[in-house]
Amino acid sequence: MTGFVITLGTMVVSPLTLRSSRELQQMRSAGLLVWQAHQLIAETVRPGVTTQEIDEAVADLYREYNAVPLFQGVSGKTPFPAVTCISVNEAVVHGIPGSRQLCEGDIVSVDTGCKVNGWCGDSAWTYAVGKIDDMAQSLLDITQGSLILAIEQLGKCRYWSEVARQIQVDVEQAGFSVVKEFVGHGVGREMHEQPQVPNFVSDEFLDKGDFELRAGLVLAIEPMVNMGCGEVLVLDDGWTQVTADGGLSAHFEHTVALTEEGPLILTGSPNKGERFS
Repeated sequence: MTGFVITLGTMVVSPLTLRSSRELQQMRSAGLLVWQAHQLIAETVRPGVTTQEIDEAVADLYREYNAVPLFQGVSGKTPFPAVTCISVNEAVVHGIPGSRQLCEGDIVSVDTGCKVNGWCGDSAWTYAVGKIDDMAQSLLDITQGSLILAIEQLGKCRYWSEVARQIQVDVEQAGFSVVKEFVGHGVGREMHEQPQVPNFVSDEFLDKGDFELRAGLVLAIEPMVNMGCGEVLVLDDGWTQVTADGGLSAHFEHTVALTEEGPLILTGSPNKGERFS
């Protein structure tokens, strides 16, 4: 679940928490279960399925492994009612699952996270429903590509602003817009920890929010990209954020640790012989 941008001038900035190798190994268990949830989601997404059915499938998986859903009950206008945020087409983030049936040509972003043995994992993916048009596919490719770019640069850059600038340039050169109302975040014992992890660069962030990339950092990196303008509006449910111009939006996210050996995708696919238990 994405974090809102907090005015940096009002933030109480605490020292960043750096995780040990042992702690990262424990976080990997949560990440693997979130990865497994997305495999289930990919199998479930198809024309005719409802967003509620997708949410129920993930909820069943978490119950099977006694994992704690991170999103259910998060405070807002009303407590968030589901274990996934499901955002279709013009919805950017925080969509509430319900009776809506997916249609051929839709794109659907599914964001989910869970806590296993006190550690959190968080990941989002945008799925094509059947065959989608070329512009929608380009939006998915650019957004996913910006996430891959960010992960690759994590071990090469000194400060997050260098990575964020590359994300923004990559997206804008493709003719799309970065969403600036929402940002990624630190992850650990809690879903939302410091630092804020924007996908763009502002003078305020450079002045007060930028942070050094050090081994032990764990970040939820999550570019959100709109086909048209970058502005968003909230619906009457108090949760669902949609594009201001009605254009499509995509969202990709991984929980990523920076180690001495480079970036480690905690919500990525299992290595040989690795499994969730």
